Amino acid sequence: MSETFIFTDIERQETVRLFKQLKDSIGDTLLPDDDKKIIENFRSTFENGQLRRNVFGLNPVLSAMQTALIAVEEIGLRRDGILAILLYATATNTPEYTSWVRQSFGDTVATIINGLHRIHRLYKKSPVVESENFRNLLLSFAEDMRVILIMIADRVNLMRQIKDTPQVEAQRRVSEEAAYLYAPLAHKLGLYKLKSELEDLSLKYLEHDAYYLIKEKLNATKKSRDAYIERFIAPVRQHLEAAGLQFHMKGRTKSIHSIWQKMKKQQCGFEGIYDLFAIRIIIDSPLEKEKMQCWQAFSIVTDMYQPNPKRLRDWLSVPKSNGYESLHITVLGPENKWVEVQIRTERMDEIAERGLAAHWRYKGVKGESGLDEWLGNIRSALEAGDDMQVMDQFKLDLYEDEVFVFTPKGDLLKFPKGATILDFAYHIHSGVGNTCIGGKVNGKVVPIREQLHSGDTVEIMTQNNQKPKQDWLNIVKTSRAKSKLRLALKEARQKDGLYAKEMLERKFKNKKVELVESIMAHTMKKMGFKVASDFYKQIADEKLDPNDVIEKYIEVRDFDLNLNAPAPTRSAEDFNFEHPTEEMTKGNDDVLVIDRNLKGVDFSLAPCCRPIYGDPVFGFVTVSGGIKVHRTDCPNAPELRRRFGYRIVKARWSGKGASQYSITLRVIGNDDIGIVNNITSIISKEEKIMMRSINIDSHDGLFSGNLVVMLEDTSKLEALIKKLRTVKGVKQVMRL
Repeated sequence: MSETFIFTDIERQETVRLFKQLKDSIGDTLLPDDDKKIIENFRSTFENGQLRRNVFGLNPVLSAMQTALIAVEEIGLRRDGILAILLYATATNTPEYTSWVRQSFGDTVATIINGLHRIHRLYKKSPVVESENFRNLLLSFAEDMRVILIMIADRVNLMRQIKDTPQVEAQRRVSEEAAYLYAPLAHKLGLYKLKSELEDLSLKYLEHDAYYLIKEKLNATKKSRDAYIERFIAPVRQHLEAAGLQFHMKGRTKSIHSIWQKMKKQQCGFEGIYDLFAIRIIIDSPLEKEKMQCWQAFSIVTDMYQPNPKRLRDWLSVPKSNGYESLHITVLGPENKWVEVQIRTERMDEIAERGLAAHWRYKGVKGESGLDEWLGNIRSALEAGDDMQVMDQFKLDLYEDEVFVFTPKGDLLKFPKGATILDFAYHIHSGVGNTCIGGKVNGKVVPIREQLHSGDTVEIMTQNNQKPKQDWLNIVKTSRAKSKLRLALKEARQKDGLYAKEMLERKFKNKKVELVESIMAHTMKKMGFKVASDFYKQIADEKLDPNDVIEKYIEVRDFDLNLNAPAPTRSAEDFNFEHPTEEMTKGNDDVLVIDRNLKGVDFSLAPCCRPIYGDPVFGFVTVSGGIKVHRTDCPNAPELRRRFGYRIVKARWSGKGASQYSITLRVIGNDDIGIVNNITSIISKEEKIMMRSINIDSHDGLFSGNLVVMLEDTSKLEALIKKLRTVKGVKQVMRL
């Protein structure tokens, strides 16, 4: 049974005081009876026993008052935001409560409270708060930007209240969240003062010794530091007053967190940090003279003290993406110490200190990079006045091109809008994607086409017999998933192709039909396939009957090998064929260039090596004065070079013509019925190759013989040799 909630007298008095202070601050924006409805809500919640203290034992109503005051004084929130803070302390996430808030206080207050509930549900998923993705998810989840501002104010208040808590582990957790999540958010939104406070307090709780070491050192040097600041400021003040500027000046010591970060970065002690403070000149200037008077002050300071041009930061001409405007310069002050001077106007200082960057200006910005653009120019909103209700028209949709989803373990992943369950599966692992059959979104089973939405918790369901499909390419949206899927489909095609090829070979063997690769390739083309993988995929998918393939193969084989011709088939034994053809048919276009580009020299081709167009060649000057052309790999070449090197001249082919050359091929293989037909059939199908003679001898089942053909060049020769080697039974083909 839960403890009875008790409102202590001190808590009651403090709550009343803060509520009065809030009314004084925002009373002009409150509607009649707003305050009475809030008090009545607190009273009924308390009487119904619905109030609960948090893990630190803090009173929720008092904490809400403290948070609301921070939101008013440090951020500038007014009625809707403050009422949402106060009501959320006692809110129940039910349709009835939301409806009551909407009727009593308006749609905007209800929307903000609903946003706070959505963020609270995200926390229950135990996310990794350090990730940039979680910060972006928070921003995308907050339909109204005041939700984020309230969260920051609430965390600042919590960090202030837990300094003496015995709940050390809980203190450590909220301090880490302050450092990794809320301080970066505050910085992103221009709330520099709150950002520094969050960083300092988190350092205080997480690294107690470092915090108090720096704090004590700062206290010990405060007197001398203040004296130095006064010595620096005094002459500057005189010159600025002489120039007629309205201003005030102050020295600002760097935050403890900032000093600690510098000590770690520079790996030095406190004494090694020289820029412990900065001088700020704040000019009271009309809007139209802001830049001119800031640069005037800059000129006065740099005339008095030597500036370091490398340390000039001009955020006056081009403000920071979150609206920050200022001039920063480092100058050499008294005692040769470097001093940072910041020059800005009252308006600029208010933006930087109080976070009036919360006057958002929204105009349909999209994408993750949109935040900088969205925050980039807030001046027009500032010029509209100090009324925070200008935010009522805004709907935060910065990340409408992206979604952030949780894994079951609480990790947060980012996907483009429109990404599906299948994209999520392939993001985890290729094997998960390839076997994905669907998923569970927030515990509900969904198909692989289901689109992801921000805040979803996604679990992938797989099945071992599932395989990737071609139409999945229309489902996935990310390039990562597409590339993994394409690779999986390619591997699947190769695997299916090997299976189909093995199956087809078994069918051929069962039907006692010899499978020749060259004939099979011809069969595929006859059946309309340009790529072998497509052919085998059709067999694997059972779209092509292997029996039909075998029938077509036999038809193509019989045609290619002339097996349908009336002439009887015979073995290679004692086969002779002679075709009366000249040794070389020479056209007029073939030219051999001899030695130093001499053309038209009388030459002849050496019969020992029979060179043809394309062979590397050299010339040999004979006794009669003519030139014999040899191949460079001619069997006689080494002897000619050794004995008659002085008679060797360079030669090269030029001007491809219509000449044909006679070459002799040595063919060795197994004697078989139809072997001669197979060889002659290949030659007869080749263009511009003429068979001159075949002389084959056969002994004990083996044949060997010479094949003389006429052809144009070495490319034709190489192609012919390659095809002859595919003939079943042929073991060796070589050029003589």
